[in-house]
Amino acid sequence: MSIVFFELVQRPGHETSVILTYTILLMKNKFKTILTSCLILISMITMNAQQQKTEHTALLIIDVQNDYFPGGKMTLEKSVQAAENTRRILEYFRNNHLPVIHIQHISTNDGAAFFLPGTDGAKINHLVLPEKDEKVIVKHFPNSFRETDLLNYLHSKNIKNLVITGMMTDVCVESTTRAAFDFGFTNIIIGDATATGNRELNGEVIKAEEVQRSFLAGISALGNLYALVMNTNEFLSK
Repeated sequence: MSIVFFELVQRPGHETSVILTYTILLMKNKFKTILTSCLILISMITMNAQQQKTEHTALLIIDVQNDYFPGGKMTLEKSVQAAENTRRILEYFRNNHLPVIHIQHISTNDGAAFFLPGTDGAKINHLVLPEKDEKVIVKHFPNSFRETDLLNYLHSKNIKNLVITGMMTDVCVESTTRAAFDFGFTNIIIGDATATGNRELNGEVIKAEEVQRSFLAGISALGNLYALVMNTNEFLSK
């Protein structure tokens, strides 16, 4: 820029043109500087949002086990779809080196019909199989905190936020989420990464879709008191 200005000032009678040209060059330079600063600021905001999304956060995958899938002893509606979405969330956590906790239910009560000890139905489904460095917690009650080391483990990892997926929406997912809230955790449920089945009330069959919607609506009531409910694409895009 200084060379151009020097050449221009050597031409008599062109003082106005010289000043105008120099001013334009300065404005262009300032615009580039402002634009660069804005891009840096946007990048910093994006990185900060990403950090807030993942800081002190763990993924909790509840009871994604074979008996809930077609051919199992307690097949749920859209269990495969829910597991596929859970797998996508799981990949995100693995790629970002974030904690993952698998919850596995083993039925020990008399008369239990599924998740029986030593059966294929009790195994974690292949879509979300734990890796060797991922925590697996075995439970015997709907609430994943009851008589397990889940709470101690979360505290040991300084976890404050939980992203929750799994099955069944209105039983183990719900009871675990409410317990997590009572223990002071901030929760996100990935709604389309959960699944349930039909229910019966006073002889009337309540369809799984209605059960799903009702319980997700209830747990996110009063300004997302117990949990914020998001879908998979929404979570991954933020």
